[in-house]
Amino acid sequence: MRLRVDVAYDGTDFAGWARQPGMRTVEGCLGDAFALVTREPIRMTVAGRTDAGVHARRQVVHVDLGPRAEGRVIGRTERPIGEALVRRLTGALAVGRAPDIAVLDARVAPPEFDARFGALWRRYSYRIADRPQTMDPLRRHDTLHVKFPLDIDAMNASAEPLAGHHDFLSFCKPREGATTFRTLLEFRFDRQDDGVVAATIKADAFCHHMVRALIGACLAVGGGRENAAWPARLLARASRELMVNVAPAHGLCLDEVAYPPDAELAARAHATRARRG
Repeated sequence: MRLRVDVAYDGTDFAGWARQPGMRTVEGCLGDAFALVTREPIRMTVAGRTDAGVHARRQVVHVDLGPRAEGRVIGRTERPIGEALVRRLTGALAVGRAPDIAVLDARVAPPEFDARFGALWRRYSYRIADRPQTMDPLRRHDTLHVKFPLDIDAMNASAEPLAGHHDFLSFCKPREGATTFRTLLEFRFDRQDDGVVAATIKADAFCHHMVRALIGACLAVGGGRENAAWPARLLARASRELMVNVAPAHGLCLDEVAYPPDAELAARAHATRARRG
């Protein structure tokens, strides 16, 4: 049985998503909770691996449970397996002292559902406080504080040409054998009612460090260190020769991952794998 599980987490005290020996990670804590519930190791596939310090409001994973694991999740309850799994994982996370992870939802998914390759797009947000009155100490773990005022119009002018299908090599740390072509669907900056500058960035997928590098480039523009045409020039070069300052991780949050209708899941996953190859 394949299950889709939606989780949220505060990334402050995690060394990223991926399990690492001797490090506290989201995958490690969530995997331990699954093992406690099912009494066997469970392999998780995640929509997108987040870096150390990055948060998630709606991360998506899928897992496959065999008959014995399924029976252990359901136990004596008459609840549907998704509801039972949410309750049991929540309890296991409490036992594992992981209050910074919340299991939001779990449901049976079609066999073709793939949390990673089946996604249509991922949407992130990034919070920046550039005025003394917006520097809320209660939001210090999810908001970047900068000491200079930001020109939002200039930042949006610099972000607009980056939308579309491009080679984002200039803005990412490439993995061996992986493509750096991505389709950036939305990238904009808005000043919220509380005065905080919020970036919205959506793409079919992101390369390693890509979101934070794009934010970092636009921060250089907003602070007056570079002109609005500079990020587009970097994009056109498709080179790692000019290093972009990567924005700190703690201002970044994965907000949403979107998937096609069930009938289109297999085709989407097949197309994504072919494009990444």
